Amino acid sequence: MRDLWVPVSGAIAQQKRVETIANNVANANTAGFKRDQMVFKEYLTALDKGHYDIDLPNREFAPRDFYHSYGAESAKVKVDGTYTDFSQGQLTPTSNQFDFALHGPGFFEVLGPNGVRYTRQGNFTLNSQGHLVTNEGHPVLKRLSEQDMREGNEIPRPEDRIVEIGNHSPTINLQGEIFVAGQKIGDLSVVEFNDPHALKKQGQSFFINHDDANRKVDTPKTAIHQGFIEQSNINAVAEMSDLIRAHRNFESIQRIIKTYDDISSKGVNEISRF
Repeated sequence: MRDLWVPVSGAIAQQKRVETIANNVANANTAGFKRDQMVFKEYLTALDKGHYDIDLPNREFAPRDFYHSYGAESAKVKVDGTYTDFSQGQLTPTSNQFDFALHGPGFFEVLGPNGVRYTRQGNFTLNSQGHLVTNEGHPVLKRLSEQDMREGNEIPRPEDRIVEIGNHSPTINLQGEIFVAGQKIGDLSVVEFNDPHALKKQGQSFFINHDDANRKVDTPKTAIHQGFIEQSNINAVAEMSDLIRAHRNFESIQRIIKTYDDISSKGVNEISRF
């Protein structure tokens, strides 16, 4: 029953697709969330063998001559990878001075427990020390200045770039300049990447960049809108439709597997009678 592994591989792939779509649906209302999409790969033995000719015998045809599988019983489907859709989400006004939305390809730079992380989720708040933090409590960072980036200067640690506002009301313009009590205290760090798909997703809202060369060195062109929140880029109707379709495909494959199992059981039971 080697043929059984063909639908089994499809069932495993469809189950992972269902899980991915369900996670997208669950985060449809998560600010700054970017949907995930799966890519599948099909392995065909016939392609490895390079079979292109019509395989007909030079003799009188027999029924078996018309049922060549060419290794189809060893075919399989597997998940080739998952990628994140970084398309822009809708900006929604909130009138909250600590809500910030990005319009463009950039990411906020924050300091997580295990180092610097990047996020599009801009519903920030103040902690007890007067630091601007994410809703998980991770400090938001300032942008490195041109002086910091000059050759020979020691680059400040992320811990030294935490945005400190105190008990004041901040004003941040489209370029990310932070003003407190009429005085500029720095620039909100927004980072753009040469290849955002090289980022590794961590949790639902954070990304890790493993290659410093992936960071763009030019001034970010992403605009920061204070008092707005970027919604997820999930189309709930389309995702639910895909989820229903994936469920039906999974159920169809399950019926195929059950049919194989019934054939196997009948074969064993009936043969044992002779």
